[in-house]
Amino acid sequence: MGQYYQTLVLGSIMSLQNSPSPEAANNRIGLGITLMVLSLCLFVSMDALIKHLTLGGYTTFQILFFRNAVAFIPIGLLVMQQGGIASLATKRPLGHLVRSLVGLTAMGGFFYSLRALAVSDLVAISFAAPLFMTALSVPLLKERVGVRRWVAVIIGFVGVLVMVKPSANIEFASLIALGATVFYALAMIAVRNLSKTETSAAIVFYFTVVGTVVSGILMLTHWETPDLNGLLLLIAVGLIGGTAQIVMTAAIKSAPIAILAPFEYTALLWATGFDIVIWNVFPAPNTLWGAAIVAATGLYIVHRETRLNVRARFPARFSRIRVSSAERDER
Repeated sequence: MGQYYQTLVLGSIMSLQNSPSPEAANNRIGLGITLMVLSLCLFVSMDALIKHLTLGGYTTFQILFFRNAVAFIPIGLLVMQQGGIASLATKRPLGHLVRSLVGLTAMGGFFYSLRALAVSDLVAISFAAPLFMTALSVPLLKERVGVRRWVAVIIGFVGVLVMVKPSANIEFASLIALGATVFYALAMIAVRNLSKTETSAAIVFYFTVVGTVVSGILMLTHWETPDLNGLLLLIAVGLIGGTAQIVMTAAIKSAPIAILAPFEYTALLWATGFDIVIWNVFPAPNTLWGAAIVAATGLYIVHRETRLNVRARFPARFSRIRVSSAERDER
């Protein structure tokens, strides 16, 4: 599911730096949930369009170009909302370049795999992104991951194996999608690092610039002249993807990540619906079982990380909890 994962999420990780405290977001939780579900619907709609275009003969580089170039329109609104040109100031151009190239590789892998995979299969595989992020954050960000989260990661990888069914006959597209998920996790780790000094608008903007330039160059040798209908659909991919990005960012500004996280998995429902209605394809049992395992472990990881983040941000609250527990024990 090319972007949501980017989803899962590019918008969510980028807006962590601006996310509200749980108390401040209480009166906007309903709005946040609605926006999250809407953004996922838009992302999956974009993926369905991409699959339709790839089956119609359009190349991955072409789709990448329109996805990024046209997205400048909605992304321009995000830039204006966050302070205009001033929000694009950066001291880490190389960091943006590396993050963008890694992210573009992930996006290209997701798009390419849609030639052979059902949208629901791609979405299910992309659910493994938080598992890879957790595992890779240890060597790359020097973060500490506790035993319980490591157990969740291992169980989650079992779910991935259930989905992709490793054997001599494993689908090449499944391997591409899994590789793209790893690159996506690497890109999100880079985003987490950049977000310490860069605005979310700058991170999205420079990714879009690099994506447009690189895919534009590669597209010249892989060009399929679109008819009017194809051109409109290519433009729609960019508009929908950019809009979904903004909607997801707004969702996470409206409600805590821990509350929104379970709704991320509604993407599989949207994807399954598109597969059934458009291509008459039903998800295989192993995909559903594997996705359930990965989703459960992903939610646990989000729960643990959120709890640890809240503990770090509001230590006094947890001190009071420990004192209250001690008082009860004394009684």
